[in-house]
Amino acid sequence: MLIALNFKEEVYNEKCKRLQKEEIMQYINYFNHDAYTNIAMDAWLLKHLKPTEPVFALWQNQRAVIVGENQNTFSEVNADYVTENDVQVVRRVSGGGAVYHDLGNICFTFFVPVVSSASVDFHQFVQPMADALAAVGIDVTISGRNDLEIDGKKVSGNAQRYAGGYLMHHGTLLWDTDVDAMVRSLNVADEKFMSKAAKSVRARVGNIKDYAPDNLTIDEFIAQLRYYLTNEGRDGEYQLTDTQKTAILALRDQQFAQWSWNYGQSPDFMYHNHAKYQGGSIDVHVNAVDGKITDIDFTGDFLGVRDWREIQPQFIGLPFTKTAVAGVLLANQDGQYFGTITNEELLAVFFQKDEVETHV
Repeated sequence: MLIALNFKEEVYNEKCKRLQKEEIMQYINYFNHDAYTNIAMDAWLLKHLKPTEPVFALWQNQRAVIVGENQNTFSEVNADYVTENDVQVVRRVSGGGAVYHDLGNICFTFFVPVVSSASVDFHQFVQPMADALAAVGIDVTISGRNDLEIDGKKVSGNAQRYAGGYLMHHGTLLWDTDVDAMVRSLNVADEKFMSKAAKSVRARVGNIKDYAPDNLTIDEFIAQLRYYLTNEGRDGEYQLTDTQKTAILALRDQQFAQWSWNYGQSPDFMYHNHAKYQGGSIDVHVNAVDGKITDIDFTGDFLGVRDWREIQPQFIGLPFTKTAVAGVLLANQDGQYFGTITNEELLAVFFQKDEVETHV
C-alpha cells in the first residue's frame, strides 16, 4: 500500500470514479530485455492473444533502434555505431519513425478489443498514461496527436496498429535515456556534427527523471505505473501459457531476429552519397530491392588505374551492408579501381550518413 501513498489524491480519486464504469485491465510480463523478443511479443500478442478485456505491459529493451514498419532501415541507423556498440536493430509492425531504446527507457503496450479501426483514437490511450504520470507526481501535457511533454520537451511518443478486431497501442516513456547514444544510433557518425546534434535533441527531448521526486527509482516508477493501471493491483497478471510463450520465441527466431525482416523488408530505394578526398571526388549511387544491391554506379574525378566497371557485377545481389561491400573492395584493392582513395574512405561514402540522399 506504500505505492498508493505516492499518488496525487485528486488524480487517484478521479481514476477510481472512472474505474467503477470501466473494464478490468490486467498486465502481461514480457520475458526479458531482448528487443527481438519484445517486438515479437508485441506482434504475436496483437494477432493471437484475443483478450476479452484490455491488457497492457510495461517493459524495457537493452540498447536498440526500433524502426517503423514502412521505413528504410538503411537510412535510419548509423550502421557503424550500432554494429560496434551491440545496438539491436528491429523493425516493428506499426508505423511511425525510428526510436532509440535503452534501459533508461520504459515501453508500454496496450492490447484492446475494438469494434473497428474507424473507432481508434490516439487520445484515449495517451490520456491514461498522462493520468498515470500525474498520479505519481509528474505533470505532463498531451501535445499534438500522440506525444507527451513536460515543460515543452517530449518525453513520450506513441504508435498504433489494428488487426482482426484488436488494437495495439504502444509507446515509450523516456526516464533517463542516453541522449548521446540516441543521436549516434540514429544520426550521422561524424564527430564534428555530434555535439550540435546532441544539443538539438536535448532542447526538444526530456527525461522524466529530471522532473520526478528525487528518491524515485525507475523500478519504483514502473511499479507505481503498474499499480495505478491495474486498479491498485486488483486486476492482477494475465498469465501466458507455455504454448503461447513457445510460439512467441519461435516468431522471434523466424522473423524479428532476421536480417531479411529488419533490413531486407526496407522499401526499394536509391541511395546516393558524395565525398571529396585527397585522391579526388567520388559519388556512389546504389539501387536496392529487398535490401540487396541491384545496380551500382561510381562517378567523380578520382584517378582509377583500372575501370571500376570490371568489378561492378561482384556487387550485384549482395546485401547492402558494410561487411558485404567491404568484402568486394578488399578482394579488389590491388586493382586501384578508385586510384588513391582508400577502402576506408570508400566505405565512408557508402555508409556515413551526413551527406546521404535516400529516395524511397
